[in-house]
Amino acid sequence: MLNYIWAFMIMVGVIYGSVTGNIKEVSNAALDSAGEAVSLCITMMGVMALWVGLMEIAHTSGLIGRLTKGIQPFVSFMFPGIPKGHAAREYISTNIIANVLGLGWACTPAGLKAMEELAKLEEERGNPGYASGNAGAKNNRTERIASNEMCTFLILNISSLQLIPVNMIAYRQQYGSVNPAGIIAPAIVATFVSTLTAVAYCKMKDRKRRV
Repeated sequence: MLNYIWAFMIMVGVIYGSVTGNIKEVSNAALDSAGEAVSLCITMMGVMALWVGLMEIAHTSGLIGRLTKGIQPFVSFMFPGIPKGHAAREYISTNIIANVLGLGWACTPAGLKAMEELAKLEEERGNPGYASGNAGAKNNRTERIASNEMCTFLILNISSLQLIPVNMIAYRQQYGSVNPAGIIAPAIVATFVSTLTAVAYCKMKDRKRRV
C-alpha cells in the first residue's frame, strides 16, 4: 500500500511541476534529495553502530540481564497470560529496554523474535489460526488473528518511553541544529504520556475481553 502512495505522490509532483513549468526544479530537488539521503544514511549508520556496540557491551557485562530481571514485574503486569520462563518474556524485556534507551533500530530483532515466540505460544494454546499446516486457511491463504499479547506488545513498542531519543538527536545534528540534544526533555515527557496512555488502554481492553 505504501508503494502505491509514494508512487502517487511522485507522479503528482512530476505532473504538477510539468504543468507549472517547474520541472527543472523538480529534477534538481530529486537529485539533491538523493544525495542528502545517502549522507543521512551514512550518519545514522555511524550513530547506530555506536549504540548497538554499547548495547552489546551491556549485554556481555550482564547489565541487560539485570535490567531484564528488574522489569519482570512490569512484564508480568502487562502480559499475565505469558507463563514465567517463556522465551517471549525475555525478548519482550530486551525490546522494551532497547526502546527506553532510544535504540529503535537495535530493538527490532528482539521484537521480531518476541512475535515469533508469541505465535508459538498460540500454537501451544491450540489456537487454530496458528496451527501447523493449512488449518484456518481460506483460498489457500492462512489467516491469523493477533493475540491479546501481540496487540499489547505492539502498542507498547510504538508508544515506548524513551530516555535518550538517539535517532532524533542524530537527525537534528545532521540538519544543523544548534542544540541537537535539546529534544531529550520534551521527548521524555511526550513518550511518558504516550506510554501511560498505552498501558491504560491495554489494561482497559484486556479487562473488557475477560468480562
